[in-house]
Amino acid sequence: MTIHAICPLAQVPVRIEPTDKSEMVTQILFGETFEILEERGNWLLIQTHVDKYNGWIDRKQSLEVKTDFIEKIRNSTMHVVAEKTSVCYCKNDSSYIMLGKGCQLPLLANNTFHLSERVYTTTEKGKAIPKKFNAAKVAETALDYLNTPYLWGGRSIMGIDCSGLVQVVYHMRGFDLPRDAAEQAAFGNVIDFVDEVMPGDLAFFDNPSCEIIHVGIIIEPGKILHASGQVRIDNIDHNGIFNVEKGTYTHSLRILKRL
Repeated sequence: MTIHAICPLAQVPVRIEPTDKSEMVTQILFGETFEILEERGNWLLIQTHVDKYNGWIDRKQSLEVKTDFIEKIRNSTMHVVAEKTSVCYCKNDSSYIMLGKGCQLPLLANNTFHLSERVYTTTEKGKAIPKKFNAAKVAETALDYLNTPYLWGGRSIMGIDCSGLVQVVYHMRGFDLPRDAAEQAAFGNVIDFVDEVMPGDLAFFDNPSCEIIHVGIIIEPGKILHASGQVRIDNIDHNGIFNVEKGTYTHSLRILKRL
């Protein structure tokens, strides 16, 4: 029998191995759903619904939900996300959770939603996003993450990595991408020249072994927003990303894509 669950906390680390000492490879955000594949003591091996990513989470940071609840979310024509930091109130135990951008507010109606038997209200109405890609809003949404600190495996406004930034921003605008940059590069149409880019296009960068290791979002011709130390804006040309402060190229351009 398939067991489904949902993230009941602002963000939860997903690790390679079932131990707190293991590397965090991604995060699940509040309201995101997943399937439980295996149980091992205090740990659960999960697979996220949105991108089929596998990893281990602490059992205490998971909330089981019924299959019909998952089906209602899947069949909805919209997904509701927090567009800015807000407070979520749980009526069951009178507790509060601080939610960041990109958190899911499943089946929100009149500022109220349910996670299993828990009833929540929000200080913000959230934003209903059609499950249809809106490229025009990508760059605008990405700019809200400016100065977010870099965090390997991060997907939240408190800490984020390059592919996590792209994944969350695109999800908020109606397009679900895989978690890692190399897999994201398989989507979209190739843009032949850097002077043909538009806001919202993606730029991918490789290492000397020709492995794609970095990704960023074009916000205007010649400018890219990406997570490197922090979410920042740098110059981009046919060679790659040029950091004006350092006076050098920091990333080598591999390919440009438009979804």
